[in-house]
Amino acid sequence: MELQSEGSATQAPWPTRTAVSRTELDPVSFLHRSAAVHPERIAVVDGARHLTYAELRERVNRVAFALRSGGLERHDRVAALCPNVPALLELHHAVPAAGGVLVAINVRLGPDEIRYVLEHSGARALFVAAELEPLIVDPPAGLEIIRVDDGGAAGPYEQLVARGHAAGVASRLMDEEEPIAIDYTSGTTGRPKGVVYTYRGAYLNALGEVIEAELGHHPVYLWTLPMFHCNGWCFPWAVTAAGGTHVCLRQTDPALIWRLFREEGVTHYNGSPTVQTMLVNHPDAGRLERRVTAMVAAAPPSPTLLARLEEINIRVVHVYGLTETYGPHTVSAWQDGWDGLPADQRAGLLARQGHGYTTADPVRVVDAQMRDVPRDAVAMGEVVMRGNNVMAGYFANEDATREAFRGGWFHSGDLAVWHPDGAIELRDRGKDVIISGGENISSIEVEQAICAHPAVLECAVVAVPHDHWGERPKAIVTLKEGATATAEDIIAFCRERLAHYKCPDSVVFGPLPKTSTGKVQKFALREPEWAGRDRRIN
Repeated sequence: MELQSEGSATQAPWPTRTAVSRTELDPVSFLHRSAAVHPERIAVVDGARHLTYAELRERVNRVAFALRSGGLERHDRVAALCPNVPALLELHHAVPAAGGVLVAINVRLGPDEIRYVLEHSGARALFVAAELEPLIVDPPAGLEIIRVDDGGAAGPYEQLVARGHAAGVASRLMDEEEPIAIDYTSGTTGRPKGVVYTYRGAYLNALGEVIEAELGHHPVYLWTLPMFHCNGWCFPWAVTAAGGTHVCLRQTDPALIWRLFREEGVTHYNGSPTVQTMLVNHPDAGRLERRVTAMVAAAPPSPTLLARLEEINIRVVHVYGLTETYGPHTVSAWQDGWDGLPADQRAGLLARQGHGYTTADPVRVVDAQMRDVPRDAVAMGEVVMRGNNVMAGYFANEDATREAFRGGWFHSGDLAVWHPDGAIELRDRGKDVIISGGENISSIEVEQAICAHPAVLECAVVAVPHDHWGERPKAIVTLKEGATATAEDIIAFCRERLAHYKCPDSVVFGPLPKTSTGKVQKFALREPEWAGRDRRIN
């Protein structure tokens, strides 16, 4: 049968798109909905302090009003250097509500690194927790600094809240592809790159978290994951979308976490395997009456750790992603039939990185010519992604964006195999990134710091396995002729210039293996450290 066309698509009587059928995706809208539906529900717990959703919305509105009335222009950057405190949660909503772009800074960075982020992002204002203020050394000219402290109504942040108006301000959002945040990642270069998130990406990734973490309609979420890290994997917006309670936690304290699990009725939390190991080995560890869901990223959790978590009634959702993908991008989704498998086999399946999120495009594993590798769980290739959960690009760095997006896909730099069921499984890292306790460490950045030592001729830094942190940096150093330095000297020198978690745990001295063109053969340095292991990640 031949179908007769009534005309081209442009001639068909399709309705014209109007504002009646479309609004721009904006994660701030989640707060307004939850405040309207659950105004008296507890939105935030911070020790003895509690905020309802109505109170949280009013505070966000006031901060947005104060920022706008203070001269914040559309797309101006506003930085924050804070632990997981209510103010940082409020800024995740208030800054975009005012039309600005949030730059949440890693609190573990050193003064020089923080200054670089402030300068590169062009931040107009910085909200800084009182205890972190000493890290602000020689701030960029014109930067307004607002201290966030526990001084009550007299504190600078609370004065800003008081200056605002409870009604807030009208949204300036015109296009959901506009920037909502810049997140800095070390990547493989000495200086961090600014990863640009959009309103659309943040909105859809937040909904992806609601689905994949199974947040339901009233989760009690404990902030073990740093809120500055990938905007807390978009959970500031995800938990709010689910009408959940945010339980703030300023630092990872296993004893306090166990107390909050039981006293606050925690249902969900996120963290690296390092955090999970700390929890299961703590004296307060014990089976929870109510099941808690833990979203685990960074290195795959070991079968032993998974079994221990299961014993204490903690269900693991294993995810994988990068700063460039708003945090988690794939999930090892529980499959029909896994319940009946032996525990070790079930743990092995769960430890895979799995499939793309519900809100993401399917993930591929490709060879150097961008061809899919066989789905045989043997052939290795690079993990590439595209779709709603991939960054817009790197801020003020077109060359790096072009390189990352070559071939029309985002190149993760991670190497994996592809299983017959479509799940991916990481096997090695293509980038010179060391992931220690969930934190990215650029080996090049550490090498540059070591090479600044007057006795050092050259060096190479590689990842070595660590039972607690997963991976740690190790430095192989060649000294200048006639110069002397000890391992302790090199480590102390690094600690004066880098965040302490980036500094090598060990330093050895000797010549570096090189190719005929003079390139250091890092694989020759790594292989002895990882001998006997199936994967080159831990």
